[in-house]
Amino acid sequence: MNCLRRITDDLLYVGGSDRRLAKFENLFPLPHGISYNSYLMLDQKTVLLDTVDNAVSDVFFENLASGLAGRNLDYIIVQHMEPDHAATLGLVLERHPEATVVCSVIAKKMIGQFFGEIKGLTVKTVCDGETLDVGSRQLTFLTAPMVHWPEVIMTYDPKTRALFSADAFGTFGALGANLYADEMDFEHVWLDEARRYYSNIVGKYGPQVQALLKKASALPIERILSLHGPLWRRNTTWYFDKYRLWSAYEPEEEGVLVVYGSIYGHTANAAEALAGRLADRGARVALYDASVIDVGELLSETFRYRRLVIACSTYNAGIFPMIENYLLDMKAHAMRNRTVAILENGSWAPAAGALIRKHLSEMKDMSIIEPQLSIRSALRDEQSAELDALAAQLWPQETQSTQISTEDIATESFPIDPQALFKVSYGLFVLTAREGEKDNGCIINTVNQITNMPNRLCIAVNKLNYTHDMIMRTGLCNVSVLSKSVDFAVFQRFGYQSGLDVDKFAGFDQIARSQNGLVYLTGACNAYIACKVVGTHDYETHTLFVTELDEARILTNEESVTYDDYFDHIKPKPQTAEKSVRGFRCKICGYIYESDTLPPDYICPVCKHPASDFEPIGFDASSHSAPKGFRCKICGYIYESDTLPPDYICPVCKHPASDFEPII
Repeated sequence: MNCLRRITDDLLYVGGSDRRLAKFENLFPLPHGISYNSYLMLDQKTVLLDTVDNAVSDVFFENLASGLAGRNLDYIIVQHMEPDHAATLGLVLERHPEATVVCSVIAKKMIGQFFGEIKGLTVKTVCDGETLDVGSRQLTFLTAPMVHWPEVIMTYDPKTRALFSADAFGTFGALGANLYADEMDFEHVWLDEARRYYSNIVGKYGPQVQALLKKASALPIERILSLHGPLWRRNTTWYFDKYRLWSAYEPEEEGVLVVYGSIYGHTANAAEALAGRLADRGARVALYDASVIDVGELLSETFRYRRLVIACSTYNAGIFPMIENYLLDMKAHAMRNRTVAILENGSWAPAAGALIRKHLSEMKDMSIIEPQLSIRSALRDEQSAELDALAAQLWPQETQSTQISTEDIATESFPIDPQALFKVSYGLFVLTAREGEKDNGCIINTVNQITNMPNRLCIAVNKLNYTHDMIMRTGLCNVSVLSKSVDFAVFQRFGYQSGLDVDKFAGFDQIARSQNGLVYLTGACNAYIACKVVGTHDYETHTLFVTELDEARILTNEESVTYDDYFDHIKPKPQTAEKSVRGFRCKICGYIYESDTLPPDYICPVCKHPASDFEPIGFDASSHSAPKGFRCKICGYIYESDTLPPDYICPVCKHPASDFEPII
């Protein structure tokens, strides 16, 4: 029986999952199996995007036959020649000799290497930017060399705005009834496997991934269809941001990874003692025995955390084998940009530390904490101060998460001025969070008091915001209520750039810290409220945080700013273009694209909004008439049509049709 699934009316999922395979590539454990994704496009021409591993060939061929329903197969796009995606290519060509294979020049060569001569084979090779007309859409090809093989291409479908991404954005794990990431708790259930897949399969090729991301950023992508793991149809930016971090070798978290190799338990004891001290200082600590956990898992965790402790017994005058394997794996995957502490052990001639240091020196941008800690056989009580000093270097006092002692809680009451709550309106706020050393903030518009015994606020935050993820992990946030004197620069700072890319507080001195250690704004802000999260509710694009108040204070008696104030008095009005300027202006950020025509797939290089958010400037009225349709009163997005669907949702700010007004 076929198990094909319909993605859209003319796009089918025809892949399958293997839940029996023990190790991927005979290396990486698969506790949850693996999926081999393949896609069938039913346009005027039929297109198969990649085949599958032999392990799922039976269901694949049933799916393919059912999907084609007697039609010929016109094209087979081979994006990646690795056998887990191309093993059944020869069999497909036997059944469909009429099909033309579309691939890169290198892939064409590999087909011959894997299958020998295939009689009657027709191959069309494509380069970066070339297109293929299949009827109602023209597919565009993107070359992606070394992501993670040299022959890789990706395919962009403008009709569904889908990027068929080959192995990129893949994930370990078999698929069940749910195909899509938004149908699962991806962040908490699948993200570790996605990171493990990236770090072990693609992780060595960070610069190549960065080049691909730059290329893909010019496309309006709404779907990511990888060859492994869940399909993406929502919040694709979130996943792209993960790849930006990983490919730049930037950590996701400011915690400490402690990895030890121990023979009789003494090195393990020292590692645990250090880990406990780090936790007491407020660090999030992950502690692993290198002899128990797979080295691929250790590599994944190394991509995750900024700081690393390697605790190792000397073994045969060298490095304990499992730790040496870990270090070799780090080098093989070009690991860099980490702070590392070394703890060595040896009963008569400790040698592991110097050899570990040599391995680390062969990696880029690795900062080694001095001095290393050496123990002879077992950790002694008199070395407690050395452990404390090492913990302090790994997690300095000024970077620890703010902790309030039980004594402080018992003796100090934090002021809550109930009048501060009357400053909250349906307006605009800066929401701030702190994780480790990182402060961040974003603009939000939904803050409401829901109870007063105890005082509780609900705060809605878009999941695409980095601040959202920080609050999910730390459970703390501050709300700064913006007042009418706020200037546009505040919105540019906190709303027009990502905290993943910049320090939003760099050069910004109008801030202070509340008792919870988080930043709040002191300028153009009439009140701040310090909150702790007591509950969360998932609403697809947003999380609703239910919070209790730790602190609330009025700063000024100035009125709170509203959306009307923002659009009427704060956001700069577009200036009349000089006659010499002719082109198209972004209605979101003001960027001007100087040309007589605007490509329909153009993306603003500043704010990343699409061509639909641009307006003509410098043209005669007769050559470019004003747009007709409906304008979002919240963000200014224009829906160009004579009628507005009653269930329409703004693609920019996610507000409903009731927040649109007709353009007259």
